[in-house]
Formats: sequence, structure tokens, C-alpha cells
Amino acid sequence: MESPKVTVRAEADTACVVACSGEFDQDTVGLLQAACEGETNGASPLVLDVKNVTFADSSFLNALIRLRNTRPLALEGPLPDQLHRLLDLTGTRALFDIHEDGEETG
Repeated sequence: MESPKVTVRAEADTACVVACSGEFDQDTVGLLQAACEGETNGASPLVLDVKNVTFADSSFLNALIRLRNTRPLALEGPLPDQLHRLLDLTGTRALFDIHEDGEETG
């Protein structure tokens, strides 16, 4: 298992970018939740850089949906294949603004 890492950085346009890498499941998704609830201080919009996520389960998806319900949220990619499949299989891809290589898709 690749240990998850979450880092937070502020962008000049007041967006907050949370970079995620590694594997996220019910035991590790708390790192993402803590970073988004604590360090981002409710910054809006929130951008999750997910290009280095190697595994994500329904716990990670649940966290994304909850974040999306509290503020504008974009996923920055390219989306890893496994995360892409998770969003497609659950029918949730359309819920997110996804920026693949700088281009926005819905």
C-alpha cells in the first residue's frame, strides 16, 4: 500500500489546491478530510489535485461529494484510470468540474 499524502497550497486567485497522492480508503481518507476542513479554512474555490492518487474507494468518493456540497470544487487531473472508473461506475462523474491537462470537462 502506498501511503497517502495530502498537501495544501494557496493560489494567487484565492483558490486553495489540495494535492492528494497515494492510496485512499476508509482508514486513510481522514487525511483528506482533515486537510480540507482545517487547513483550507473554508477557502473557495477548492481544487483537488488527484493525478497522483493510486487508489480510491467509496470512502474517498464520499469525501469528494461532501466537499462538493459545501463549496465549489474542481478535480485537477488527468484523472488516474482507477478514479476515472470509480466516477463512471457510480454515475458521479457529472457532479464534478474536472480539469484534465488544463481543460475543463463536466
